[in-house]
Amino acid sequence: MSRNRTRKGKARAILDPHSDNESINDSIYSNGSLDEDNNGYQDDSQLVTTSEKYEEKLLQSIENASEKSAQTRVQALQIITEILQHRHIPDFLEDRKLTIMDIVEKSVRRGKVAEQECALRLATLLIIQLGGEDNISSTLCQIFSTIVQNRTSSYSVRASSCTALAMLHFLNNNDIGNIVGTMQQFEQIFAGSYLKGDRSAPSVSEDAAQLHVAALGGYGLLATLIPPGDFCSYVKNGTILPSMKNLIGLLQSPHVDVRMACGEVIALVLECGRAFDDKFLNEYLSELIEITNNLAKDSQKFRAKKERKAQRATFRDVLRYLEEDITPESEIRFGKETLDLCTWSINVQYEKLCDIIGPGITTHLTENEFLRDVLQLGAKVVNANVSATNSKQSKMERHLLNAAAFKARTLSLKKNRDKRSDF
Repeated sequence: MSRNRTRKGKARAILDPHSDNESINDSIYSNGSLDEDNNGYQDDSQLVTTSEKYEEKLLQSIENASEKSAQTRVQALQIITEILQHRHIPDFLEDRKLTIMDIVEKSVRRGKVAEQECALRLATLLIIQLGGEDNISSTLCQIFSTIVQNRTSSYSVRASSCTALAMLHFLNNNDIGNIVGTMQQFEQIFAGSYLKGDRSAPSVSEDAAQLHVAALGGYGLLATLIPPGDFCSYVKNGTILPSMKNLIGLLQSPHVDVRMACGEVIALVLECGRAFDDKFLNEYLSELIEITNNLAKDSQKFRAKKERKAQRATFRDVLRYLEEDITPESEIRFGKETLDLCTWSINVQYEKLCDIIGPGITTHLTENEFLRDVLQLGAKVVNANVSATNSKQSKMERHLLNAAAFKARTLSLKKNRDKRSDF
């Protein structure tokens, strides 16, 4: 049984920062082809539902994603990505998944950096929409794994591949052997930031550091999938856990993002192990508390103020967990529901999903049954008022209804005036 404790009544109730914004959705159609005319009304040919607008735009973008122009392909991929972020449309995508898969593969293999990164994000969104499609996930995992290990690829593409690969394993809940193998791949990457033999930090470029951050993040996400008993067994056998001394060494990295990512991974590792063994890695606890305490109070002037602030906030949470076994706790409200973030594992899972889905996260939390199952939100809530709320009337319809109501009210007043006159 887990020893994690949370302060009851102290949870922060927050609105999701990635919640949908109508202006963001409408920006997809800012080219004017689907906008209302200058009079503020739509004619009969334009009275189509929002869903039909998205489908029309999506079909056109899928077609444009195969054009010869690289710029056209990138723009098309961006539009497809935005639509899949804001709309849950698995039925529409089911008949077109092979086409989109083909687009993703070609873009990843032949495109330049911008196109490759867009395609990697799109691939993950496609799996989220289709509910962890096994066959597609397996094919994509092989492609992404090859990119991760390809040292000739750019750092940013390899970083995006790490994130996509970890997310596909997480969504598909693959065989534990595949998960462990991928975690070992990630460890080989962020090992580039381990301290050297003389205990000094290696010289790592900013781009390489971001790759190490992505590998650490992917490693932490996959760690949440391993049952606590198996996790402790793998650690004892030295199968999946890097030497704790090496992880502690990463806390001395000159890159703040590497330090913060490592702090979260250490907290995750301890949480996973402590769920099975209360004394898991306690021999490192005093050293970790000392280092974490220094990072939580870091006031070195040569660091940027923003970096110091982010680092202190992260390591205050890690220090509280190390000393008092208290995890960060908050609530994400969407509609009439709430997602409780009360462990390191669920915090990391939600954060990684937000990175992929972006501002459409609340739409998927509400409507995407697969994602609700992944986050253990239960069955989709059916609200009788949803259909009435979502089916917004067009300006022309509202205008006609208002005009009819005004006319009826005028006739009623005239009749009353006539009666008063007769009286």
